[in-house]
Parts: sequence; structure tokens; C-alpha cells
Amino acid sequence: MGARCLALLLLHGTLLLPQLPLAGAATRYYTFNVKLQNVTRLCNTRAIPTVNGKFPGPKIVTREGDRVVVKVVNNIKDNITIHWHGVRQMRTGWSDGPAYVTQCPIQTGQSYVYNFTINGQRGTLFWHAHVSWLRSTLYGPIIILPKAGLPLPFTEPHKDVPIIFGEWFNADPEAIVAQALQTGGGPNVSDAYTINGLPGPLYNCSSKDTFRLKVQPGKMYLLRLINAALNDELFFSVANHTLTVVDVDASYVKPFDTDVVLITPGQTTNVLLRAKPTAEAAGATHLMMARPYATGRPGTYDNTTVAAVLEYAPPGHIKSLPLLRPSLPALNDTAFAAGFAAKLRSLACPDYPSNVPRRVDKPFFFAVGLGTTPCPGSNNQTCQGPTNTTKFTASINNVSFDMPTTALLQAHYTGQSAGVYTADFPASPLEPFNYTGTPPNNTNVSNGTRVVVLPYNASVEVVLQDTSILGAESHPLHLHGFDFFVVGQGTGNYDPSKHPAEFNLVDPVQRNTVGVPAGGWVAIRFFADNPGVWFMHCHLEVHTTWGLKMAWVVNDGPLPEQKLMPPPSDLPMC
Repeated sequence: MGARCLALLLLHGTLLLPQLPLAGAATRYYTFNVKLQNVTRLCNTRAIPTVNGKFPGPKIVTREGDRVVVKVVNNIKDNITIHWHGVRQMRTGWSDGPAYVTQCPIQTGQSYVYNFTINGQRGTLFWHAHVSWLRSTLYGPIIILPKAGLPLPFTEPHKDVPIIFGEWFNADPEAIVAQALQTGGGPNVSDAYTINGLPGPLYNCSSKDTFRLKVQPGKMYLLRLINAALNDELFFSVANHTLTVVDVDASYVKPFDTDVVLITPGQTTNVLLRAKPTAEAAGATHLMMARPYATGRPGTYDNTTVAAVLEYAPPGHIKSLPLLRPSLPALNDTAFAAGFAAKLRSLACPDYPSNVPRRVDKPFFFAVGLGTTPCPGSNNQTCQGPTNTTKFTASINNVSFDMPTTALLQAHYTGQSAGVYTADFPASPLEPFNYTGTPPNNTNVSNGTRVVVLPYNASVEVVLQDTSILGAESHPLHLHGFDFFVVGQGTGNYDPSKHPAEFNLVDPVQRNTVGVPAGGWVAIRFFADNPGVWFMHCHLEVHTTWGLKMAWVVNDGPLPEQKLMPPPSDLPMC
């Protein structure tokens, strides 16, 4: 074991997890029946899409190196796919799940078997629907244990608990997004945030729908934080308790203590929480709370707070105990966001090396943000966008991505891309401007189904630059099929003559989703070592709907183990 990893283990303790029934790699089988289930929240009952009638859905428990086989059966009227968010999907792009990118969706009454292996990952990921806004209720945790017998580089937890953040809508989210697309305006925001599907006591008609985490004095707990919300980044804190961050996006990090965690949609964060040493010292009701980190325009996000209860066993009379609330940052605290991101560092030791590209074969500069497009129809047509003659849209390098009607991966694999996509996505903005200064006069964007084609194993750098068009705003960008290294970030405009010298190429954090700072930039690097077609998009669902998305095509390598596997026989048809 490397000296630096050993030092961390000695400092934070060692955990040998209990062995699962099968030694070595195993195959884990699951069946996901997607069906409607009546669920009541905020005194409002809706028939919502669920997996196996559960909300949130069932958890997948596996080990690094295991194969996971999930049969998904669609019993609702909407088309369905499931995305295994953050799973590398090495050569198994057919199982990645984004509709019309790697597969056509599963139609009503049909099924599809997702079949993939967990490679080089351990920690927490999650699964969710990847069609329209159906992931508002279709999501659940993926818990990845280390290989049997391998220790974890942090203190042994007494118990681990998934904490999944979501959003509850009293109306059908599919109707909300359909109305927004029709009017050209922003969609209605959610009615509540949820923790493990429950809004908690701060909302009307919700006190009984509160998640309660019962802890024993002095014990250590691993909280697996997952942000499955549709459109909101969140601050999270536990009153009177310190959290130790040990893992993000299924990659270990150098442990650090914090009172508040910032987590964007699509991100996961594992934190250790040590319960107070005695029941007497813990003679209070401690709230766990989350509320949005919101840098966009007021009124475009759900400005409410979700709460759960941390209670000590035996809890006694909760009502008679003092109620402690955590202190959360201001809604637009960009300084906290930057400081929190700066603390994240990979372990970068022999056991868990940081294989960050030192050279760059393929550099890209992507300007990301909102824009406008003219209202459809005649010149005097009005809609409810930024002006009465424009509607909201979003883009990367001024290209708002049009979803095809044939899956991109199928078109690539068969060599029949003509009429499906073009391989001319711009590597940088065609018309550069002061990205974080005064916006240009023309904010209209172009549309197209355009991709970037990469040779196998090319080293890629992408600088993601926020723009101030319609206001600077943080954007959580998610890359399918890869983990990437966050080598640099900053405020204002990226300066290619200055900023690369400041990049961290020693122990940058490894992620699959990163927040592009509001009014700033972030630089990521990865090796294109996974052949297939891979989606990259903002994980604020409204921005994805408006077109803030693109795709990478990674060609096969020369060796058999460097080629995309053939499609399965039950691949859904369009």
C-alpha cells in the first residue's frame, strides 16, 4: 500500500466491509417495473411513475468489478429509459440510457435489459429516467462497495444511509415542461424539495412526511448524499454536527471537514457524521436542512427549505427538546461555492492514482449559457420568453442541440449518420465576445444535431465558460461515459495565456458532474478511452430541455478490447 494512502488510513481508521455472498466478481440481477403509483405529498395525491411502486426507487447494491443486469419493463404510457448516472459503461454504451443518444426509448408494454460492469469506481452513484422530465420521480441510489477485503480510507461507519434530494410537483412535470415549451417562457417551479421523497415539517400539510434518521450516541454514520432534483443546486447542513467529505461521484477525496455541503443535480457526496458522545449531550432535535444555491433570476427556482430530523435513540419526547437549525449560506453565495470546490482533491496515491492528462491532444473552449430564439410563426407572433417576440433557449458555443429521432449511437455504429447528425460541432465560439461582460446585441442561437468526433484515447481538455447572456448562472455539466479531472476554475473570462499555468495536475478532483461557476469558468481533462457516443449536458433539466447539450463520438481503438461491443438483440426500436 502506498505511503500516502497508508497515512490516510491510519489517520481516519480502516473499514473492512462485510463480504457479500459471492467472493470476487458477481452478477447482480434486478427487475425494474415502471408503473404508476398514487403518492400523496403536501395533501396532494398524484399517480406518479415509479419503479416497483417505490418513491424514491429501489437501491442497487454492488461491488467494484461486479456485473449489473437490470431488466426494465415499461408499464406506463410514456416512453422510458434509465440512465445509470456516473457508471463508466466501458464499451457498453448501449446500456447508458439517454433517449435518442445511446438508445431509442422503451415503449409501452416493452422491456429492455441493461447490462454493464462497474469498473474502477466505489462509493455512491444513482440511476434516473433519461426522457423528458420523468426523472422527477424515477430515481434511486447505486451503492458501490469496494472489492471484497479491500479497506476504505476513512473511519469505519456504524451504518450508511442514502440521503436523496428531490423535488415534488403538485402538477404533472410532463405537463409543466410541455406548457413551457409551448409558451416559450420559464416552467413553473416545484412545490417542495424532498429528502428521501419526503418534504418535511417546514411545508404546509407535511409534518408527518418527514424523514427521520435515528442515530446512537458516539457512532459514526456515512451519509450518501445524492442530488436528484430536477433544477436546483442545494446547500445541505446538519445542526450542531460536522460533516467529513470522503468521496464524490464514486471517487475518493482527501477527507476534509465542513459544516455545509454544496451539491448540484447529478452529483453525489459521501460524508461522515459522528453522533454526539452521549444522549445527554445530544438532548436536542437536530434538523438536517437543504435549500437552493441559486445564481439565476429570482422567481426561476423553488425558494423553499426541506428539513429532516436527526434524532438520538432513545429519542424521548421530541417536542420537549430544543429545536436546533443549521445555518446555511445565502442563496447566491458564490464565494462559498468557489471555496467548497477548491477543497476537493483526489487521494492521488499509488493505490488510487490521479491519472490526469499532462498533455492535451484536443483542446476545446465551450461557452455555455442561455439565449433566445424568435417566437415561432409570423413576425407579429408573441410568446412568454425574455421579450414578447422571443422564447428561452440554451446553447453551447451558440448551438442549441436538436435531439434526433434515431439514436446517435445506432447511427454511428452502423455508419449511417447522414441525416442524423453532422460531425462539425464548433471547438470554440464562432463569434467570441466578452462572455461575462455586456452581452452582445444579438442573443439568438442556432440549432443543430452536431457532434465532436474524437480518436480513441485522445487527451481532451474542455474549458467551460459561463456567459452573462440573460444573466450569469451556475451550470452543473454532466459528461456521460467518463470521469474527468477538474484541473482549474475561476471567475470572469478564461485567459489562455495566464490560467493554464495555475492548473492542478497533481491531485485534481475526479468527477462526472461539475458546476460551471456563475460568471466564471472551469477546466476539465479526460482521456477518450471509451468508444461510443457520449452525451454532455447541463443537469438543470430546464436547460437541457432548452438545448444546453451536445455529444462526443469516440472512435474505436485498434485492439479488440478497445472497440464498442455490438448492440444487444433486445435494443429498443424507434
